Amino acid sequence: MGKTVLVLLDACRYDAATETAGYLEHLIEAGLGAKYKVWGILPSMSRPMYETSMTGLIPADHGVNDNRYNFRSKCENIFSLCRKAGKKTAAAAYFWMAELYEKTPFDSLNDRFRLNGTGDIDHGIYYFEDQYPDSHLFLDGEFLRKEYSPDFLLIHSMNIDLAGHINGGGTPPYVAQVQKTAEFLARLIPVWKEAGYNIIVTADHGMSRGGYHGGPSAEQRTLPMYIFSEKAVPGDLSDKLISQLNLAPAICRLLDIEPAAAMLKDLEIKLK
Repeated sequence: MGKTVLVLLDACRYDAATETAGYLEHLIEAGLGAKYKVWGILPSMSRPMYETSMTGLIPADHGVNDNRYNFRSKCENIFSLCRKAGKKTAAAAYFWMAELYEKTPFDSLNDRFRLNGTGDIDHGIYYFEDQYPDSHLFLDGEFLRKEYSPDFLLIHSMNIDLAGHINGGGTPPYVAQVQKTAEFLARLIPVWKEAGYNIIVTADHGMSRGGYHGGPSAEQRTLPMYIFSEKAVPGDLSDKLISQLNLAPAICRLLDIEPAAAMLKDLEIKLK
């Protein structure tokens, strides 16, 4: 069917996911999914990596170089490619996603719900406070899935990033938030699988012990990626690092749409 859910866990480190995401790890152990270790692109910042995740391009090519960029994306992205292919999209996400792919500047009084949007995203529910509960955010996404049956659904959570900035990456409060977020996913992934969706769970960047990200250290760049799909070769394939640039073209393959010309051609992700 090609329908796909992308769960983007903002600032989720590979080690924290491996340590705490018990249900996701169970599916890998049972041969029901694929796990990869991803090496993130620089700068390891949110808005540049949102654009990299959606376009498959490095910041030097897509132009979103820091978090202060608040203009619409100028590049072909997964949402625009879906629209071109006649597929429906939806997003439950932080408002920076809305500013990149739907409308800028974001107006919290009027733009929290952008159903039947006019930009690249067809239906969106956007939050604008980092402490907005991940549990509520996931259910916003599930509402969009059930109400509009999108071909591509982005669910983008922020509580892990917030915990990292307050407490530092790798600290007990940070790791506990990764576990809490992953546990809620365990309620939804079986529902999505039953509905025939491909599912990718990954991150945009990691988090340093000092509570920051943006630089080149491994703790800021090493990310998890879990893929649950009949199109993915199953197994723990995390023995080597793969580039974050694999994400966008892999999503296009799962969606059965043509990737943008500038996206990576030779995927390190093993798809059937």
